[in-house]
Formats: sequence, C-alpha cells, structure tokens
Amino acid sequence: MRSKKITYGIIGYPLRHTLSPAMHNTAFRELKANATYKAFSLKADQLDDFFVNLKEKSSPIFGLNVTIPYKEEVLKYMDTLTPFAQRVGAVNTIVISPERTLTGHNTDGPGFLAHLVELKINTKGKRVAILGAGGSARAILATLCLIPERPESIKIYNRTSSRLDDLLEDLKTRFDVSIIQPVTQVEDLNVEIADILINTTSVGLGKDDPCIVDEEALHSNLFVYDLIYNPAQTALLKAARRRGAKTANGAGMLFYQGVLALQHWADMVLDDEIKQKMRKSLQKELESA
Repeated sequence: MRSKKITYGIIGYPLRHTLSPAMHNTAFRELKANATYKAFSLKADQLDDFFVNLKEKSSPIFGLNVTIPYKEEVLKYMDTLTPFAQRVGAVNTIVISPERTLTGHNTDGPGFLAHLVELKINTKGKRVAILGAGGSARAILATLCLIPERPESIKIYNRTSSRLDDLLEDLKTRFDVSIIQPVTQVEDLNVEIADILINTTSVGLGKDDPCIVDEEALHSNLFVYDLIYNPAQTALLKAARRRGAKTANGAGMLFYQGVLALQHWADMVLDDEIKQKMRKSLQKELESA
C-alpha cells in the first residue's frame, strides 16, 4: 500500500447535500486504508483546471464520484469508458490509474437496480413514469431498456423539452428505446395509471420545493422512487405516502452505487460487514440531517 495518503472524492455543484464522504470514510476506517474521501464543489468554469491537475503525477486523487450536473460533462475527460458507461453516455465513477489514465464507469444503473431488487419491485411489463432528463435519468433509462425485465412502457417528462429530445436522440444510437415516450406536460405522464414513478430531478432538494406532480394523481397501487435522499422525505414522497403509495428515497441507490464505486477503486469485493457499516453511517447522517 502507498505510504502517501490517497484521496478519493466527489465532484459536483452544489454539494451541500452529499452524504458520500460519511459512507466512504467509514469504509476506509474499517479497511485501515491510508485514504480519505472529500467533497470537491466545482463550478463549471473550474472543471478544466481540475482535470488538468488530476492528470499530474503528483496528484493524490485516485478515484472520484460525479454528481449533478457533471455526469455527462466529464465524458470528454475520460481516456476510456466501460461498456455500460459507453451505452449510457454518462459517468458517475472515475478510476484513476497510477499512470494517471482515467476510466469512466457508471454505477448508477446497477445501484438503482440493486435497490429495486432489495425492495422487491418488479419492472417487467410495468408502466413507468420518469421525471427529468439528466445523467441519472440516462442511467435509469439504459438499465430499464437493457434488462430482461423490461417495462411495458416508459413515459418521461422534462421541464426543458429540447433537452429531453436531445437525450432520446442520443440514446437511440446506443440501445432500443422503443418503449420510451416523451411527453410535453407533467399531466401527460398519466401517473394515475402508472405502476412506478421515478423522480430524477433536483426538485425536492429545497425545503420549500413543491410536489412535482399533482397529488390527486398518486394512488395506492403506485411505487414512487425519489432519487433525492437528503431530505429523506421530499414533498413528492410525503404526498405519495398520504395517498397510500409505496415509497423509497435514493439512499439505497446511493449505498449500492457507492459500494460498486469503492470496489472499482480498490479492485476488490467488500465483505458484508463493511457494507453494513457503510449503510449504517449513511442512515445516521440522514437521521441527523
């Protein structure tokens, strides 16, 4: 093991909501690794310089997570992409070799799927509604379209329709998107007859953010998944629970994608005891947030 302390971290903007440092630093302590995990809050005009410095041999950084709004933006800095990251067109985990080459991974999709499996949510033949068209939406769309348990249909809405159009045009070149239908109004998601509703937008991060869909459309046969995990209960999740829907926030997805990211960085499989401690640290942070 290197004698010099190794740095890992997360890049995005803003990062006041991130709980990743607590989870990963717990793992490093359990592994007795000479490593630390930091949050790098970067504005868009700081990205180029950050990645130039990352390439330097003297850089202590050997792995990164990527969050809003840079999951697509960082593609141009990668030397290689894993096959799934290539299919998705978004990166949320970067492995940096001793030679300072950057490999882009996407653990969002597998992390999301692992959490659905834990929750016993079956997507096969279901009607899915998705809010948002960013990097997380890309990963979820790719996952749902590529797995054997494909939904019957996916309706997707984004406030900026041109961004959604661009996303789907790009995804058409990567995999079969025939089950995906873009809509121009939230009401056209037909949440009232959907089986699964997924929020991938940042609406809900703010304490005064509204419920992103009409509460009257939510129903007891619906599963509502909000990728936001801090706060643990967004206005959408609170409304869904009032309507009798099953709900989950993104803490489970954060945990599973984080485990996968750490395994990529360390090139090892974590044992269950360390995973449980990582998850407990996340839960503790959420409860105190």
